[in-house]
Order: sequence, then structure tokens, then C-alpha cells
Amino acid sequence: MHRVVALVRPVQSTFALGCAGEVFGTVPPGTPCHYEFEVATETPGPVPTSAGYAMSVPRGLSAVESADTVIIPGWTPVETPLSARVRDALLRAHGRGARLVSICGGVFALARTGLLDGRCATTHWARADRLRQEFPRVRVAPDVLYVDHGDVATSAGAGAGIDLCLHLVARDHGAAHAALVARYMVMPAHRDGGQAQPALPAPPTDALGDLTGWVDARLGSALSVADLAGQLRVSPRTLARRFAAQLGTSPGAWLLARRVAAARALLEETDLPVEAVAARVGLTSATNLRRRFRAQLGTTPGAYRRALRDG
Repeated sequence: MHRVVALVRPVQSTFALGCAGEVFGTVPPGTPCHYEFEVATETPGPVPTSAGYAMSVPRGLSAVESADTVIIPGWTPVETPLSARVRDALLRAHGRGARLVSICGGVFALARTGLLDGRCATTHWARADRLRQEFPRVRVAPDVLYVDHGDVATSAGAGAGIDLCLHLVARDHGAAHAALVARYMVMPAHRDGGQAQPALPAPPTDALGDLTGWVDARLGSALSVADLAGQLRVSPRTLARRFAAQLGTSPGAWLLARRVAAARALLEETDLPVEAVAARVGLTSATNLRRRFRAQLGTTPGAYRRALRDG
């Protein structure tokens, strides 16, 4: 059984904690139980929450010692220092192979361990500048939903924490199981990490320039990685390095994620046939769109549209 421990602190965001709890702590009927979910805190006892009540947390940092995944579901206020005890517990967990995950402001706690130095990470777009200023060695990617390095993962706002948690479930047990969890939560299949955060300012010019807008305006075309590199006037190899450093993915995977995200928007907002949706986003045929959709989201375009409308 995979043990997931949410490490909370005063004042704890109930929504961010609930995102992790719903994904890892709820077992849909008829599905196997893969996770054991519990909550821990540095000083066991009542922990005030953002909802105005205190919750009782009986487990201390000893719970982190045997966790397979440790989630930091927010960190309020974000400038709160990381105590030596918590920092040591997180570093020991990481050292023995546990996966460390932050949701929204939780990245500030994770960054204070030093484990994000030299790596790409994300947080809520409104806190991205502060994260960049406080931790200049962290490569901040404010225009993605989440970044997963395998041993550490970070998400944008609390809602994107659901997407990250579903992504981790898919990584652990396959996209089909993650889709079942999402369906039980009455959520569409999880969004890919490369999808842009909503309500964001323009993408940072030091990362990809105006590439996102340029690509989105041409998704119906047969774009290649060479085309993307040419738009930025760099070699494909340099482009690949930038993507790996800034976004934790490859240009090809990012481009495919943009196509699938655009297809999802068309399925949600229009009545276009699947064949027409595929053509508009550059996936050429309904068969190719179905294959890509199933690979990334664990469902089909038709089932995705029906689930949204039946809900």
C-alpha cells in the first residue's frame, strides 16, 4: 500500500488539503484501494484552518518517516520559515526515495529544502514573482499547471493540485484508473501539466518568448519542432534544452499538449464533430485525436464531451 502523508501547518488551506484528500483518500466503488492517506503536522493537536475552524491532527513528523509520498498542501503565509525539524524530515524522506509534492504555496516550503535548486517549479501565477525573487536558483515556470520531476513535483493554484494528483495516480496505476478517480469526483479527466494556467499574464519572454501565442494561432498547421525552433531563432537542440530547464518537458510533448488542450476546449464549447475538432487542432483525423486523447487523458473525445454535458 502506497502511503501518502499530507503535511499541514497553521493556517491550513482546507481546499488545498481537500484536493489531495479527495484524490488519494477516496476509493471509488468497485476499484482497488491503492493508497493510504493521512494528515500530519509538526506539533500534533488542533491546527487552525483557512475556513475558520481548527482540525485535530494526532500524527506528528514520525508519519513522514514511512511515507511514500509527502504532500505540502499550501503554505500560509508563504514567507513562514521552514523549521529545522520539518526541513530535516523532508530531506530524510526524499533521501530514502519518497516523492515530495507541493500544491500552490507549498512550493515555498519545498524550495526552502534546497531540493528545487536548479530545477523547474511552478506555483499560483500571483506568487510566481515572489518565488523567483526569494529563490533565484529555482527556475520558475508560471505558465503551466504543474511540473513533475519524478522525485519532486509542484502545482500551480490549489485547483491545479487536483490535476497534479490525478497525474501522479496515472503515473502510479495508469491513465484508466486515474480517469475512474476523476469520474467519481465528477471531474473531467485531468489536464496535462503543460496546459497554461487561466487568468495568467503573458508568458515570460525570457522563457519562450511569444511562442505560446504563435503556436496557438497555428495549431491547425503541420507544425514541427524545427518550426518552433525557427520561430525563436535557435537550434532544435537549444530549444530542447530550454524546454527541459524551463518547463520540465520536451518541445514535442508540449506541442502535443497544446493540441489536446485546444481539442478539449472545442469539445467543451462547440458541437463540432470529432473529425472537425481534430482538423482544427492539427491532429489530422478523428482516429489520431482519439489515440492522443486516450493516451493523455484515459478517455475518448466523445466520452469526454458526454461526461461534461451529463454532469
